[in-house]
Amino acid sequence: MKYGLVAHRLHRLGADCSLLRWARHCEADLNTLALDLHATGGAHDALLINDLLRSRLISVGHGRDGGLMRLVSRAAGGLTPDAAIDGVFFFVDPVNPTSMYPEAQALKRQCVIHGKPFVATLAGAIEWVGVEMACAGMVASSVPEGKKLPAPESQVLALIAHDALKSDMLAFAVEHFDMLSRFAGRVATGTTGSQLNAMAWSRGWPASRPWVTCYQSGPLGGDAQIAELVLDRRCQKVIFFEDPHVARQHEADIQLLERAVYSAGDVTTCFNTPAMTRRWAQAVGN
Repeated sequence: MKYGLVAHRLHRLGADCSLLRWARHCEADLNTLALDLHATGGAHDALLINDLLRSRLISVGHGRDGGLMRLVSRAAGGLTPDAAIDGVFFFVDPVNPTSMYPEAQALKRQCVIHGKPFVATLAGAIEWVGVEMACAGMVASSVPEGKKLPAPESQVLALIAHDALKSDMLAFAVEHFDMLSRFAGRVATGTTGSQLNAMAWSRGWPASRPWVTCYQSGPLGGDAQIAELVLDRRCQKVIFFEDPHVARQHEADIQLLERAVYSAGDVTTCFNTPAMTRRWAQAVGN
């Protein structure tokens, strides 16, 4: 496997920065997986200086030299078949202005379009290595607390889907209803939440209580309400089926929710596509 690796300055400076914490947690598992990291200059240099993941690193150049742009191309398939990357680890600082640069936005968009993991927080990066290990039939040494993926019972889950993907969300919830029901709580934006509750009640969930707590629809502020839960560490996992092919009138609200996830990145994970989410569900079931 090959993943892109990017880290904003905040996450690669200091002995306890997110990039180095992740590398120390996951080095053994990344070596076991033989997962190569196509790293932009700052992340590449920080790991080399600290003698971490040396054998896994492939430099794509600094951002000023087009390194991030090269990763966008490789997320889309690259110039040759062997150049394609399988996903991206991007340690995002939400107040770094480069997070809004076209190449940063395009990198996430191409991952969503092609169903590839785009992992943008410390908690998510640690968990995703555990997902890859579990899907390979191995137990991750990198996942804290018992060397397993975080238990659903310890987390509150947000379920959000754009109009074109609401049927995918319902199908996913039906397929994994028992596992999703184990979460300490579930929240959703308006229409998606209403459909999920109707599905749950049809499956025998007690009619006296909702399966998900519904907030406003996205355009009316539901994304912002869930963002506040994330910021307060009251929602630790977001499943967000995004439609990258349509103009979204409430784009600012969507970006707000993403930035809240990045701000609470020490405890929060986000899955952006059905393919990524189903791979995680497969790992949880192992």
